Amino acid sequence: MEKRIIETADGIKLEERVLLIRRISKKTTGGNYVTFSALVIVGDNNGSVGAGMGRAQEIPPAIKKAISYAKKHLIKVPMYKSTIPHKIVTKFKAAKVLLKPAPEGSGLRVGNVARAVLELAGIKNASGKILRSKNKIVNTYAILKALQELKPILVSKDTPLRSSHSAQMATSDKKSSEGQEK
Repeated sequence: MEKRIIETADGIKLEERVLLIRRISKKTTGGNYVTFSALVIVGDNNGSVGAGMGRAQEIPPAIKKAISYAKKHLIKVPMYKSTIPHKIVTKFKAAKVLLKPAPEGSGLRVGNVARAVLELAGIKNASGKILRSKNKIVNTYAILKALQELKPILVSKDTPLRSSHSAQMATSDKKSSEGQEK
């Protein structure tokens, strides 16, 4: 995987990574028709990431097309500190993706494709697993779908962040105390 930093017209610096280059050969009556396809991920390391596929008769134009597509289809990824806000399980085609938040300093404990996508999104701590698929293209889009489905955590400055269990206990305590007052 090669890395490069590119700058958009808006002045935003995006980092790109080429994940996959495939040689595609098609049989025709005149012989073989050879093209190349490229899978590229683009991100700003600050919550935006996108993926693109490009096909051309040579490798550099295929990469250029993939970068162009990825830039047009960036998604915003909600983050809490340097990890994802909550656990998520998503299915995309054959792939099933499991992503979990991780404590500060634990790093990215995920596979090759997921690591590239999460790093370019700016997520530094997470753990996860991709099940049922070894296809890099499907896995990339599965990770992006999981990141799209994440919901941001809204935390005010006064209230501490609670786990879902303690939050449920607190709301049930309020309900029981309201019933006693009447």
